[in-house]
Amino acid sequence: MGLAAFLLLLRHATLALALAWPALAGAQATGGAGIDAALLAPLVDSDTNAKLQVIAQLGQMPDGRAARILEAMGQARLHATPEGLILILDTNGQTIDAVSGQATQLPANADAVIVNNRMRRAISGALAVSQLLSEDPAQRLTAAKRLQQGGDISTLSVIDRALRQETDTEVQNALETAKASLQLKSTDTAERIQAIETLGATGSGAFRPVLSGLLAQDNGGAYAEQDEAVRSAAAKAVARIDSHLKKIEWAGNLFYGLSLGSVLLLAALGLAITFGLMGVINMAHGELLMIGAYVTYLTQLLFRQYAPAWTEMYVIAALPLAFLVSAVVGMILERSVIRWLYGRPLETLLATWGISLILMQGVRSLFGAQNVEVSNPQWMTGSMTLMGGLVLSYNRIAIIIFAMLVVLFVWLLLNHTRLGLFIRAITQNRSMADCTGVPTGRIDMLAFGLGSGIAGLGGVALSQLGNVGPDLGRSYIVDSFMVVVLGGVGQLAGTVIAALGLGSVSKFIEPWTGAVIAKITILMLIVLFVQKRPQGLFAPRGRSVE
Repeated sequence: MGLAAFLLLLRHATLALALAWPALAGAQATGGAGIDAALLAPLVDSDTNAKLQVIAQLGQMPDGRAARILEAMGQARLHATPEGLILILDTNGQTIDAVSGQATQLPANADAVIVNNRMRRAISGALAVSQLLSEDPAQRLTAAKRLQQGGDISTLSVIDRALRQETDTEVQNALETAKASLQLKSTDTAERIQAIETLGATGSGAFRPVLSGLLAQDNGGAYAEQDEAVRSAAAKAVARIDSHLKKIEWAGNLFYGLSLGSVLLLAALGLAITFGLMGVINMAHGELLMIGAYVTYLTQLLFRQYAPAWTEMYVIAALPLAFLVSAVVGMILERSVIRWLYGRPLETLLATWGISLILMQGVRSLFGAQNVEVSNPQWMTGSMTLMGGLVLSYNRIAIIIFAMLVVLFVWLLLNHTRLGLFIRAITQNRSMADCTGVPTGRIDMLAFGLGSGIAGLGGVALSQLGNVGPDLGRSYIVDSFMVVVLGGVGQLAGTVIAALGLGSVSKFIEPWTGAVIAKITILMLIVLFVQKRPQGLFAPRGRSVE
């Protein structure tokens, strides 16, 4: 070949590539090769069975444009003309030719493709099948879980192909379960038994109705499932699922019991310090919780107004602020009212009850009588799932951890600081501590401020579980006193055990009796316990016992 001929051939090849490039680029942008027009032709007709066949074929195509057509059909965005032109109305208002993938104009005679409920179910299954081959593991997992709830047995071949190339363990397990749920429709007994065993091993309650249906009997005593071996396998699978669900229920009650116990612990910890040190029955302790919650609300507003980029961290900033504000309020109450009432428990109870009413009315005047919303930051929103059904919310997990950190802080303060030494000395023998130079008046004020500050931290935790209102603290004052009395006055370990124990027992009783009867039952049990052991779980030590 001469040089001139070679240059001429190269020129023609370059020109052909330039002419073909737009079509190639359009095909690449829309997911590869175009959809066959003959495949989509039945969508113009009104025959539901023909449309269902098209949907099934589109679902088994690993083509992004096929999934796009299915999504448009399910959302009533797929149109067709009498001439057989299939068009997609994009979400941004653009019209796309379903066959070529090119932008076009919507003809005046185009009508939406009619979709009934049967077709919607088929579209949902077809989309799940098409997403099994997606590059995104999250999409593959979602598709597998969707197929677990229903699908056509014809999709087993696609599931097998997805299993052969799947590398993610979680997706593999979901695909195995989806395969088993479809194999229940098989005519092979061995295959059905294997599928039943696989579904029973998941422990998921979602498959229990299907498996129980195999054991159902009609009025004449005939079983819905004729094969005895299949029924036996189904009975074992149902028993296995029930056992797993019972474990999840117990674990869930334990978690929510620990969560409630952590809240009670935060509410009662400060009361244990003040009541144990000074013998003050502080009925305004619940309002100190409320103050901490409202400080959290104000901190959230300040972050949204002046530091929106740091809004997710407002809870961290609210912790020291709530502690300081509640501690200052508590010290003011101690210096102004409570210090004059030591040794007179009835007068202290009445005075602090009046203070609680004043604080509630003050909050109503400032913020209104309606509840205010304190939203969880993003990192405390959501939940994690364990054991195939146990849901642990992040905000409750954070509160449990936070309560343990507060207990550690109080223990270190009481056992490894000078203030803690003075508090323990006054608790054991106030007169002797006063004789040795301990400033009992100032320690009383600081101890009351410490207990009030811890109550403020409890208010921060409560704000992450529900709405904040003027009556927030009233719900916890009785429970706090129950925790203190049960654990032993002034005993940190007793307060921790009593709070977590009461929270757990309450959550285990509530499913049987209801919340109100459960609280009454617990109160009666505490009264009986205190009759036998007035000092609580942990008896106080020191000269004060005498």
